[in-house]
Amino acid sequence: MKIEKNIVKEKEKAGGKGEITIEKLLGDNELQNSAGMFARVTLPKGSSIGKHQHIKTTETYFILNGKAKYTDNDEVYDIEKGETVFCKDGDFHGIENAGDEPLIFMALILKC
Repeated sequence: MKIEKNIVKEKEKAGGKGEITIEKLLGDNELQNSAGMFARVTLPKGSSIGKHQHIKTTETYFILNGKAKYTDNDEVYDIEKGETVFCKDGDFHGIENAGDEPLIFMALILKC
């Protein structure tokens, strides 16, 4: 089955900076209530997704391109291409493009 493109642009996501692009790779029909989102996310230079909490969900990011500052509750980590970060149910996280090129990552939200 071929999946139609579903590209969304969001400004100041979760209180973050700038406009980001979310390319949702699977929709509700494909995910069948097992996941909240499977997407390729692009943050241009200087943009971010603000710190937010996951309730009854987890979220995993796999970095495809660029460098980032990743906030995990009260800790901040430098992450880059090839690395994975995970936000547990009940935890807070956020991400900021810390480089000169677009930050591109896969995002998977699973329901608990």
